[in-house]
Amino acid sequence: MTPTIEALCQQARQAIAERNWEKARQVYLQALGQQSESADIHQGLATVCFQLRDLPSAAHHFKEVTRLDPRRPGAHINLGALYNLLDRLDEAIAALRKGIQLDPTRGEGYYNLGLVYKRKGQIDLAIHAYREAIRTNPRLADAHYNLGNLYLEKEQFPQAVECYRQALQIRPDWDKPRQGLEQAREGMNFQDAEPEPPEQSEEPQTPVQPPRKLDPTRVIDPEHHGTLLSSLHKAAIEADNHGQAFHELAQNQLEPAIKELSSALIAPDSTLSDLDGCLQRFEDAMRSIRSLRDSLLTSIAKVRVLGEELVKHAS
Repeated sequence: MTPTIEALCQQARQAIAERNWEKARQVYLQALGQQSESADIHQGLATVCFQLRDLPSAAHHFKEVTRLDPRRPGAHINLGALYNLLDRLDEAIAALRKGIQLDPTRGEGYYNLGLVYKRKGQIDLAIHAYREAIRTNPRLADAHYNLGNLYLEKEQFPQAVECYRQALQIRPDWDKPRQGLEQAREGMNFQDAEPEPPEQSEEPQTPVQPPRKLDPTRVIDPEHHGTLLSSLHKAAIEADNHGQAFHELAQNQLEPAIKELSSALIAPDSTLSDLDGCLQRFEDAMRSIRSLRDSLLTSIAKVRVLGEELVKHAS
């Protein structure tokens, strides 16, 4: 007798309680074979896959949760956090913003957004995100600490000192903010120190030479390299277009084809499972994506050749 969905989910939850993550995944997959459009099953699978460090699968199942139940802010935030770990930073920002939009009180959403902006080098946006995380949840010690690090990086030492102090109030035994606090105080002391007057030299100073005019044979100058620059720009746009088309095809055709084929293999007796049709759609998507991949590689090679030619002409 086939176990019911409720019984399978109960078995999976019991396996999670026992920290038997692999068993929980297998049971959830069995449940998914019976009910592939269940947001709760995908949520459970996403959590288990994360514990197993299978991050691509975890991201896939969280994305399914957002598709099936788009009003779950936590699913969007978790998806954004996973995209960050998978270096899909722009997608991470989009997912986190959606989660925050659904629930502006979720401090972890702002916190993860700060992590992504920091990785992208957008320090001011990261600072704003961490401050919002602290505003919504003042007990987020990591947000205080990371914000302190950004202030330290910007040499805003008083603000860094305050952030590290807040982190230590929440977690008194944490060494990292204690070390950061020492660095910030040293920075403050250095800024407050009186600058020493420059030593006077009796040697005559060398007169400042006027700047040399640019040599068009040794620099990249639009006036002399306009045609080559234009070709490189067009090639870069072409490569970007191929890259975007590759991403859209993977998301809109290949990913659904894989999901459909996976469901057909998990539940071969389902009336929705047309295995031959699923295989055909998967193969069609793979042919299309291989073609786009070849076009993308060709356009990238063209950019590389033109770039090398431009460097050669400018040297």
